[in-house]
Amino acid sequence: MNFQHLIKQDEVQPLRYFAVKVESFSNLIDSIQKALWKDSQYRSILKELGKGKSVQDYSLDSSSQLLLFKNWVVVPNDPMIQLSILQKHHYSPLAGHPGQEKTLRIVKQDFHWSSMTQFIKDYVSSCQKCSRNKNIHHKRLYSSNLFQFQIDLGFVFQ
Repeated sequence: MNFQHLIKQDEVQPLRYFAVKVESFSNLIDSIQKALWKDSQYRSILKELGKGKSVQDYSLDSSSQLLLFKNWVVVPNDPMIQLSILQKHHYSPLAGHPGQEKTLRIVKQDFHWSSMTQFIKDYVSSCQKCSRNKNIHHKRLYSSNLFQFQIDLGFVFQ
């Protein structure tokens, strides 16, 4: 049976976008899993958890086998993976260049890596679009007539 006639053309694009996101997310998970075993800091934790031992604040997600720190996915010390995560969140059409604090908050919802805050702040501060948006916002705020007013001081000199 053909369902093409039931799908409006403007509904197709979001579905394609979602499919691309799901595929890229599964690639990201694979990259994280492989890189964790190469990272000496996390390899020992993975070995301990694999033996059934507990490691404070760390666990393995039963479905994805990703290493979790508290409830966050641990990202190994691999700048390319960290950059990929950051770009997926910072350039997402839903986020739309949210700036340093919001980008950090969005990424922190799901991920954890050492020096994450500094990594994100450095990246966002070098984003040209964010810089342009910030400058435009500040220009509008401080160049408005809200701060311009006149006071008649005639009564002081009488």
